[in-house]
Amino acid sequence: MSLRIYGNRALKTLPGLATRPTPSRVRQALFNIWQGKIAGCHWLDLCAGSGAMGAEALCRGAVSVTGIEESGRACDIIQQNWQQVAQPEQKFQVIRGDVVSKLSVLAQRSPKFDRIYFDPPYASGLYLPVLEAIAHHSLLAGELAGELAAEHSPTQLLPERVGNLAIVRQKVYGSTALTFYSSQT
Repeated sequence: MSLRIYGNRALKTLPGLATRPTPSRVRQALFNIWQGKIAGCHWLDLCAGSGAMGAEALCRGAVSVTGIEESGRACDIIQQNWQQVAQPEQKFQVIRGDVVSKLSVLAQRSPKFDRIYFDPPYASGLYLPVLEAIAHHSLLAGELAGELAAEHSPTQLLPERVGNLAIVRQKVYGSTALTFYSSQT
């Protein structure tokens, strides 16, 4: 199966239901919301799946994209997809492993991430631990400069505030919801 992103580029995906790609209308809505804030940004893709969100960020001019994914097969697909769309001046890195533990590896990274996209399996129980780790390690760029979008079921409520992260907006697109957080003091 393939998936199409910005510029009508085809990406590879894993067969079966091991990963759940973000619906194209949700992907388009997110990039419309973040329009003008992708070019030159540092992007973090958590529970990256096929890497479609990171690939889209690369196509729209992100200077760097980092992805964390637990599945080795998915990491191989992400690597291929990002290699296919990245320009020579763009950097990307795929990290295999548990998202919560791998976030501590990124704690010493500079600069921080301008945009973070987090799309775990909805019933995984990862939302609070990942939000806490991002807040604890200060991975999101400073006050109101960076933003995190968490994809989830519309019936699932995410916490209003986790550490210095606070909800700034929420959107629902059919069976998919996006909750946006920014760093606030």
